[in-house]
Amino acid sequence: MFRFLPILLALCAWTLPAGAQPSNPFFAMDTIARGRPQEVVPLLQRLGYAGLGGQAGDAAMAQAMESAGLKFFNGYLTLELAEESPILTDALRRNIDALSATRATLWLALAKVSRRGQALDPHDPAAAALAAQQVGELATYAAARQVSISLYPHFGCWLEQVEAAQRLADRLDRPNLGITFNLCHWLKVEGSARDPEPVLRAARPRLTFVTLNGADGGDTRNLSWNRLIQPLGQGTYDVAALLHILQRVGYQGPIGFQGYGIPGDPEAVLRATMAAWKKLP
Repeated sequence: MFRFLPILLALCAWTLPAGAQPSNPFFAMDTIARGRPQEVVPLLQRLGYAGLGGQAGDAAMAQAMESAGLKFFNGYLTLELAEESPILTDALRRNIDALSATRATLWLALAKVSRRGQALDPHDPAAAALAAQQVGELATYAAARQVSISLYPHFGCWLEQVEAAQRLADRLDRPNLGITFNLCHWLKVEGSARDPEPVLRAARPRLTFVTLNGADGGDTRNLSWNRLIQPLGQGTYDVAALLHILQRVGYQGPIGFQGYGIPGDPEAVLRATMAAWKKLP
């Protein structure tokens, strides 16, 4: 929990009245809403989700969402960057071209940065320079096709910290390059004791997506994923307090539900999560 939670809740009461539902578009990630378009689209429509966060290059799902009046918010992709390899492969160009059809965002995780086969440390200035060069080339190609990119910090990847994603985005300073805040990865990397408000406030000009879910608090850096990723409304971590922070820093963008690895019937999980969302904060 946040260290000064009672004071925090008192201060933010005027910005978001108790019981007021967040106005951010709320979408499901395909980590829980998986299947063929003819299954996923009516499921999300029925449950009231704004759309889907899917996979880069999945043109069929993107088109089906848009045709049904839902939004294909983003397509996820993990890349490894290497000094000796160009970033713009034919496959990556096809993925971006597919996203262009519905103006979806490329949700980009950077798993590794290497030189001559040797992985570079995230704090190595040479790695940051190489990432800036290659992501800059990618952003230029994407911008010409009206595609935005949002850097996706992911535990265990070369880019796992929100602040590192912001530094890269700030360094490039491209209008089509933003960053994502993922609650489960924040808890795994930073721990639940760290207040996310200063980071979110600093990141706000670049912040294009937030993902959340139910989770337990405590020593989250040592918790397993089944405790860090739960249906919304479950777990001891105060998600409502996080939403108050997002409101206070002025974030009005999309929020996605991360359902990776949650057991049980996906429809039941999505239904329970939507019910919890409507009750927040």
